[in-house]
Amino acid sequence: MTRARDLGLRIGRGTPGELNAITDVPGVRVGHRTVISGADGDPAAVRTGVTAIFPHAGAPWEEPVYVGTHILNGYGELIGINQLREWGILMSPVVLTSSMAIGKAYDATAKWIAQSSPAWAQEVMPVVSECDDSFLNAVLTFPLTDEDVAAALDSAVGGPVAEGSVGSGTGMQCFDFKGGIGTASRVLPTDQGGFVVGVLVMTNHGDRENLLLDGIRVGEAIPELMPVEHSEGSCVVVVATDAPLLPHQLDRMAQRAGMGLARGGSMASNGSGEQMVAFSTANRLPRAPRDIADVRAVLDGPDRPPWLLSALFQATVEATEEAVVDALFTATTVVGRGGNTLFAMPHDPALASLDAAGRLSR
Repeated sequence: MTRARDLGLRIGRGTPGELNAITDVPGVRVGHRTVISGADGDPAAVRTGVTAIFPHAGAPWEEPVYVGTHILNGYGELIGINQLREWGILMSPVVLTSSMAIGKAYDATAKWIAQSSPAWAQEVMPVVSECDDSFLNAVLTFPLTDEDVAAALDSAVGGPVAEGSVGSGTGMQCFDFKGGIGTASRVLPTDQGGFVVGVLVMTNHGDRENLLLDGIRVGEAIPELMPVEHSEGSCVVVVATDAPLLPHQLDRMAQRAGMGLARGGSMASNGSGEQMVAFSTANRLPRAPRDIADVRAVLDGPDRPPWLLSALFQATVEATEEAVVDALFTATTVVGRGGNTLFAMPHDPALASLDAAGRLSR
């Protein structure tokens, strides 16, 4: 798997974590289930999957964390958003999948939680979001199963995160190339707390002519390898941090993820859905029967030094931008239903444009 940094492309000025992944935030776990069946070109070919992100090593329904959300454009769904906004806490993994499978993913995740922790199951509404993979995936065959969702949940671990045409990104596009899952991270300097910001994206968005890599108009330089059908698409962004942020501050982090998408050329078009979720692992909130718990929090407001929140905002923007770039660089060509094809972005012409602009590190 070749990532952008392996090829000399450095997005932004911040320092990535050891893995340059959302799992650089301590405790965060990611699991994938890739679902592929049927020969290339088969009208009933299945090219889909599930991705699950856990906020920590334990059970989030037993120890919730603070969360924020932002909807940049609303042609998409985020199941659970009402409770996230009302209470500001995340009590489940964040599950990503195909648009037509969002109900199945919710139902299967609820069953999985019930089997894992029956005492808590009736109190937990799983958080599930989606993008449309119907260009490659025969969605009306409803191929996703409970076992597929459970496999993604069961496989969630820390460490390196598979990217590109994997999990819920199996059937997704990015600027008319093959896209999918991307991830990146930033570590703040010690004098800014040393906090980590990690991002995972499920890309399904963008017009080729608008594609920017590190500010360079690369999309215009690669007019070939277009799909036979263009879709405005969507993008889901999950932001994690170990900085002790409260829900309203996490809302602001989620908003900055949209700025990271814009730096890559997204305009959140009328027919797209950009759903952002941001959570902090710093406060694992007890579910014991009491009303008050001590929590840590970053101070904010106009009379506070802006350095920490501003640094976290910049880290979010940069990590989101790079996560999208890595979804492009790691994805492989996929042929799906009826022969529909999303081609991997060719590295050589992209790198040539970047090199000519002085954007590659030697």
